[in-house]
Amino acid sequence: MIRISDYPILVFGLSLVFLWLSAWIGSYLRKRFRGLVNDEDLQDFKVVEGATLTLLGLLIGFSFSMAISRYDQRKNYEEAEANAIGTEYLRADLLPAADAAKIHMLLRAYLDDRILFYNTRDSGRLRQIDADTAQVQANLWSAVRGPAQTQPSMLSSIILSGMNDVLNSQGYTQAAWWNRIPRPAWALMAAISICCNLLIGYGSRRINARPILFFVIPLVVSISFFLIADIDSPRGGVIRVTPQNLVSLAQSLPSS
Repeated sequence: MIRISDYPILVFGLSLVFLWLSAWIGSYLRKRFRGLVNDEDLQDFKVVEGATLTLLGLLIGFSFSMAISRYDQRKNYEEAEANAIGTEYLRADLLPAADAAKIHMLLRAYLDDRILFYNTRDSGRLRQIDADTAQVQANLWSAVRGPAQTQPSMLSSIILSGMNDVLNSQGYTQAAWWNRIPRPAWALMAAISICCNLLIGYGSRRINARPILFFVIPLVVSISFFLIADIDSPRGGVIRVTPQNLVSLAQSLPSS
């Protein structure tokens, strides 16, 4: 399912247009219905406007914190994947030479697939990478299961445990990439921000002399939405998790 938050530039553009229009609609409604005719009404309105803006600020702050925590989680799992693969690569040396060579070959192929998983943005290519990863995972498990069944020992258990960590780390990573800011949270931020700009427009007085003021709040809020969407999107944003630990591991492994 397509998520608008996967396209931060689109989020910024739509937010800027809708919030700017909301401010002008609020100004039109004030002129049309001649609201806030006395100081008491104006004071009450300022209280409501301030409370709404405060709520919007809190929602943006909480959403930004959620996006940062998810980004950090994706980084941590990338590091955990590299550690698990590197450890299992070394443990495989404890097996007979033929079995060790097979596992080494499969781990290098698996490592290449994991690096591609982090770098690709094409959904069709990603589906192929996922299929290749699942196949290599099955081959890896089969490669360590055979020696363990033939000669059960403490050593075999250690190697099986290490391979289990390798396979589990991929599942944890995938879960972290699916863990996004919920759509209802985005909808709530959008609704509150539109209400804020309607109130700002409705409470304006000499806005015709300074129309640029209608542009300030929509621009600031749109930039905030853009940043949240950029950090929250694993593939669509500029700020992405790079597989630096996996790449470093791939460069450190012997070619054969």
